[in-house]
Amino acid sequence: MKLHLQFGHGMMDHCRELIKSWKSGTVILSPRDMTELQIDSLSDDITGRGGTTLLDPQFYDPRGDHHGLVKHDYWPNTFNTAMFLSGPPLTTLLEKIISINTLAKTEKVILPGLYCQRIDEDWLAVQDAIINEAHELITDKPKLATVCLSAEIVRFEDQIETLLNAAEQWGVDGYYVVAEHPNGSYLADDPLWLTNLLNLCAGFKLHGKEVVVGYSNHQMLCLACAGVDAIAAGTWINVRSFSTGKFQKPDSDSVSRRVKWYYCPQTLSEYKLPFLDMAFRRGPLGAIATPIEYGSNYADILFSGAQPSTTDYSEQQSFRHYLSCLRHQCLTVGKTSFQETAEYQHRLLNDVEGMIRIAHRAGVRGQDRDFGNIVDVNRAAIDAFVDTRGFILERLW
Repeated sequence: MKLHLQFGHGMMDHCRELIKSWKSGTVILSPRDMTELQIDSLSDDITGRGGTTLLDPQFYDPRGDHHGLVKHDYWPNTFNTAMFLSGPPLTTLLEKIISINTLAKTEKVILPGLYCQRIDEDWLAVQDAIINEAHELITDKPKLATVCLSAEIVRFEDQIETLLNAAEQWGVDGYYVVAEHPNGSYLADDPLWLTNLLNLCAGFKLHGKEVVVGYSNHQMLCLACAGVDAIAAGTWINVRSFSTGKFQKPDSDSVSRRVKWYYCPQTLSEYKLPFLDMAFRRGPLGAIATPIEYGSNYADILFSGAQPSTTDYSEQQSFRHYLSCLRHQCLTVGKTSFQETAEYQHRLLNDVEGMIRIAHRAGVRGQDRDFGNIVDVNRAAIDAFVDTRGFILERLW
């Protein structure tokens, strides 16, 4: 499984640096956070460094009024669902999205798709219309259908089965899955939601198609069990966990509170620096330092001998460390068989659980980014997934 970079606010230099360092990788560009001039310039830099690009049209809520989106030519001044069903408005929309994909130098086109609160005839009709029109207009690149689902839909197995049955008829090359987390959480604490997300992705893979899961974080390493080709993550939480609010006009009264975090891949948890000070004081700081095989030296300063909160560890280092570690983890979670992949997940969770106990005994806790309460969520979801899909995936892996 690969890691794609989900572009968000302030990520241009991060993308340039990481793609250069990795000598490969894919960036999913965000019109919300970029002008066309920036899309053109950054895509040149990414492809020049050995990377590739995709572009998320972010058409989840066409009535969204975020200033970053409405400035683009493809964004409609007014919208009603009928314009998505047929005729010149749909053709014009797709032609403009094709044009911005050309500017972005993408090798595949992510088709627009509406946020879905219920899989019904109306939503499926819109999906069919977009895909059918794209089939006529896009003949030189593979196409990925956007499947953007509310958290509530993902909890219902019958909704997932309805979607999978309908998608068998879609003439696309893959799926770009965007799943809203339950209760707006960063780490999903609902094992049924996670089980059904695994089942959805596996069903798409059984169609013989590519699957990319956007707006993800390290909890989604378990999607390797479903054969997912790539997950996408970025710097801020709003590109690691999906919310439609990201595409609305920002609240002028809101205040961004920036906190630096350290991602410990051995615990799948993130810690604020004052909690690392606890480990520095009580002894096990070295145990939560990142091993060299993860390919990140961005957080080395935290373990250089000084109290972590007194170091010059920067927000930039925090983000690049997280993404570098997550890339390594993505590249190592997929195995040669389904059984091996599922067994690896269980070993990973067992190891994580043990390391979290060590951290907790020293007073090192990740608060709402601590994986301690999530281990059993992933464990239960994987067990249920093995029961429902394991036999067929083992045969077809």
